[in-house]
Amino acid sequence: MSTTTRQILQINASSRRVQDGQGSYSTRLASELAQALLQRQAGARLSVRELGLNPHPALDEVALGALFTPAEKRTAEQAARVAADNALIDELQASDVIVIATPMINFGVPSQLKNWIDAVARAGSTFRYTATGPEGLVKGKQVYVLIASGGVHRGQSTDGITPYLRTVLGFLGMTAVDFIYAEGLAMGPEAEAAGVASARQQIATLVGEAAALAQ
Repeated sequence: MSTTTRQILQINASSRRVQDGQGSYSTRLASELAQALLQRQAGARLSVRELGLNPHPALDEVALGALFTPAEKRTAEQAARVAADNALIDELQASDVIVIATPMINFGVPSQLKNWIDAVARAGSTFRYTATGPEGLVKGKQVYVLIASGGVHRGQSTDGITPYLRTVLGFLGMTAVDFIYAEGLAMGPEAEAAGVASARQQIATLVGEAAALAQ
C-alpha cells in the first residue's frame, strides 16, 4: 500500500440510520475512523456508500443472466444491471483505503454487505484463476473492518464475520486487513460503554500506526 492515502471508501452495511449522533454503532465508529484518517493525511478524500439505506440488488437469476450475456447482446435492463456492479468494482479499485462498517446479524454479515461482496467478486475483474490457483486483483489496499455486536464473540466460534471477511477479502487480493470490535453492546449500559470505549481505543491505535507510516 502507498503510504500516501488518496481515496478512502467507507462502506456502511447497517440498516439503522445515524441521526443526531444516534443510531448504528458500526456506522458511527467507522465514521470516526474515516474522519481521523482524513485529518491526518493531507489531500485524502472520502466517499461513503450506504448499503443499508441504498441496498444493492442480490445476485439472482436476472443478474447472472446479464453477466453471462455478451455485452453487445445485452438488453437495456441487463446492461444497466451489469453497469451497477461495474460501478461498485470501479469504486473499490479506485480506493486506497476501505473502511467496512458492519453489525453482526445472526453471527454473520447482513445481507446487504453480502450483496456488495457478490457484486464486486467477479472473475476477470477482481480475481482470476491461473495455472497455480486463484489470484486476487484488488491489490495495494488497506482495509479496516468495524464489527459491532450485541454480545462478545471475538476469537470464538460464534464469530462468523472475521474469518469470512478475511477469507473473501484475501481472495480478492486485500490482505492488509485490520479488524476493530465494538462488543457487548446489548449487555447493559456498562458493557455497552466499555465496548464503545474499547473500539475507540483500537481506532486510535490503528490511526496512529497509519500516521507513522505516512511520515
